[in-house]
Amino acid sequence: MLQKIRAAKENESGFTLIELLIVIVILGVLAGIVVFSVGGITDNSKASACKSDAKNVEIASEAYYTQQTPHAYAASIDALVNAKLLREPPSTTNGYVIAYNGTTGAVTATGACSI
Repeated sequence: MLQKIRAAKENESGFTLIELLIVIVILGVLAGIVVFSVGGITDNSKASACKSDAKNVEIASEAYYTQQTPHAYAASIDALVNAKLLREPPSTTNGYVIAYNGTTGAVTATGACSI
């Protein structure tokens, strides 16, 4: 029995240090590629969110205009929220700002996107 254990131990093979280091380097390179490609996706998502928020404010403004007699635009984004045409004002922590002109109903965006 002891001879079988010694024979199995002598025939046992494993990874060498070089093989393990090569695998670690390859995994590091792949991780680096993933990190840089995710950065581009984040920038695209911020621009898309900005355009979406601006369009939502524009649609809410037009809805407010059509509901008023005589027709008038909302004074501010908060007035659109109070009229329950927007759930909440657009966030300003995403790297962009949605500006609303209550006189003309124009919606502009600055920062991550420009419309």
